[in-house]
Amino acid sequence: QVQLVESGGGLVQPGGSLTLSCVASGSISSLYAVSWYRQAPGKQRELVAILRSGGSTNYADSVKGRFTISRDNAKKTVYLQMNSLKPEDTAVYYCNVIGSWGQGTQVTVSS
Repeated sequence: QVQLVESGGGLVQPGGSLTLSCVASGSISSLYAVSWYRQAPGKQRELVAILRSGGSTNYADSVKGRFTISRDNAKKTVYLQMNSLKPEDTAVYYCNVIGSWGQGTQVTVSS
């Protein structure tokens, strides 16, 4: 089973940017889809972005045009670049690879 560790969260003002990283303990085959989810207080966990083995991506409508998912298989790392952040982006962000979850990283967007 792959172990995942997210980092890069923090407090940022509206309009700011953050880049989240998710490092895997084992290799991430290029055949695996990788994804980012988030969970805000009192809400269900939701899919934010997914990157499939063929390179196709899908994003939640709420983040399209602002977030970008990418991966570096050599570094066993998945990234989520987040721009133009809004208060409603505040949540704990989790990465997911073949059903494994990390512990999450908190993102807070507030002035």
